[in-house]
Amino acid sequence: MSHSQLHPLQVNPATGEPYLRLGSPLENIILTPHRPGDAAFTVPILNDPGVVRWLGGPPYPYTPSHAESWVSSVIEESDAILRELREASAKDPEAPLKVVGDCPVRILREIKEDGSEVYLGDIAFRRCTYPHEAPEERLRLSEENARRPVGDPALVWCVAYYLASSHHGRGIMTMALRTLLSAWAIPRMGVRRIRTEVRIGNIGSVRVFEKNGFVLDRTVEKEYPNCLGETMHGSCILWWEHP
Repeated sequence: MSHSQLHPLQVNPATGEPYLRLGSPLENIILTPHRPGDAAFTVPILNDPGVVRWLGGPPYPYTPSHAESWVSSVIEESDAILRELREASAKDPEAPLKVVGDCPVRILREIKEDGSEVYLGDIAFRRCTYPHEAPEERLRLSEENARRPVGDPALVWCVAYYLASSHHGRGIMTMALRTLLSAWAIPRMGVRRIRTEVRIGNIGSVRVFEKNGFVLDRTVEKEYPNCLGETMHGSCILWWEHP
């Protein structure tokens, strides 16, 4: 029986955009690809002290030009995966579902009663680069991980996310991670091992991961300033392995 290589993504019949819907009681929240207009919504979130104090990546202050550049690059990544899947469907509708190296839906959007949507945040899987290892060990592990083919059970992934502070404490990111793991990362990316880092003090994020089966491996204690000039005290390293 023929099937779409986009499975289990649903497709918006009006726009053709693929999406995943979160489970109960958060069915009004979906995961979609980035859209060009998203740049304007990321700027206030990534300048919010309640969000950025825990992040290690984005520049601060976060400007519209930063946002436009980032959104453009992520759209290219999502488009490439969707194109790969659609080409596979067209080539052989009977072929087994293809294992791919990324998830094309990563942006959280809340659907309001009037049908409008609110941009909430971003969650993505990336190959682990071992940021808290000693330099030589980090380089060795990262290069080994980069060489592993898509679907290799030894490939180590990481998870990065942010969520608008207006929606913290509602279980949204816990459910988003759970949904992506079960619906896409495990069956469509072959994800079997994930290593993630959470800054010490970010209790909410530690709970998000622990509720999804991650286990604390160790704590790396190191004082350094974050982008706000606040003193951070290191990171918690958590691991997840597919049962």
